[in-house]
Amino acid sequence: MRRCFCRSGWIVLLVIAAGACSKASEEELAPPCDTDNMRYSADILPIISTNCYSCHGNGTVTEGVDLDGYANLKARADNGDLLGAVTHAAGYTPMPYNLPKLSDCDINKIKAWIRDGAPNN
Repeated sequence: MRRCFCRSGWIVLLVIAAGACSKASEEELAPPCDTDNMRYSADILPIISTNCYSCHGNGTVTEGVDLDGYANLKARADNGDLLGAVTHAAGYTPMPYNLPKLSDCDINKIKAWIRDGAPNN
């Protein structure tokens, strides 16, 4: 009977240790997402140009949405359309259209930039 309790104890410890290791590994693999001091030119524009310009920039205007240039993007940020679309909020067409949602990090960068007033920096 005592031998059974010892084995059970070791099995429980191994399961807990394995779970802790897998969680630590996930955190080590995911790079940190820095959302401090988001800059339009260095942080936001690369996200928008990579994920949005094929339909909404560089002279292409789809469904009346033109994100080319700071003024156009700022207008969409100010009225809530940008954040609504990239977060797939109810009432907005999910963007990028028919593609996977932006990464949580990219969305958090856009949120931080908007929260800070969407500056042209």
